[in-house]
Amino acid sequence: MTGIIQAILPREDKYFDLFERQAGVLVSAADALAGLLAGGAVPERLDEIRGLETAADDITRDVLTAVRRSFITPFDRSAITSLISAMDDVVDEIWHTAKTVRIYGVTEFEPPMRGSADLAREAALLVREAIPLMRNIGRNAGRLHQITEAIVHLEGRGDGLHDEGLTDLFHRHGDERPIVFFVGRELYRYVERVLDRFQDVADEIQGIVIDHA
Repeated sequence: MTGIIQAILPREDKYFDLFERQAGVLVSAADALAGLLAGGAVPERLDEIRGLETAADDITRDVLTAVRRSFITPFDRSAITSLISAMDDVVDEIWHTAKTVRIYGVTEFEPPMRGSADLAREAALLVREAIPLMRNIGRNAGRLHQITEAIVHLEGRGDGLHDEGLTDLFHRHGDERPIVFFVGRELYRYVERVLDRFQDVADEIQGIVIDHA
C-alpha cells in the first residue's frame, strides 16, 4: 500500500522539474519578445508568444495540482505557488505586450524598447540558471543571491530606459502626433512591467533562499 501511495503522490523533485520547464518557457518568451521588438516576422512572433503563454499556464496548473496532492514539498506550499505564479506572470506580461503590438499594428519600435527587451532576455537567462541551483540551496545560496541582485539591477536599468524613451517619444510626437505617443506609451508600459515581473521572480527566489539557506 505504501508503494502505491508513493507512486501516486508527486515526488519532491517533480517541482524542480516543473520550475525548470517554466524557466525554459521564460527564456523562449523573452527571446520571442526581443525578436518581436526587433521588427522581424511579427505575425510569427505573436503566434509563438501566444503558444508560450498557454504552455506557462499549463505548467502553473500542474504545480498547483501537485501542491494540493503532496504531503511533502521542498519548500513551504505558499512559496511554491508564489514562485510559479510569479514566473507565469512574466509570460502574461510578454503576451500583453504582444497583444498591444497586434491591436495597434505596430511594426517599428523605439531603441529603448528594444533595449528593455534585451534586458528581459538577460533576466530570463538568469532565472534559468537559478532554478536548478535551488535543488541545493545551502550549497548555492551565494550564487543565488548574486543572481537575484543581478535581476534587480536589470530592472533598474529598464526603468532608466523607460523614462528616457518616454521622454524622447513625447518631445517628438506629443504635440503633433499624439496617437503615436499614446501607442508608444502603452508599449513602454508593458515592456517595463515585464521587467517588474522578473524582479518579482527574483524576490520570490531570494525569499526562499533566506528561509532555507
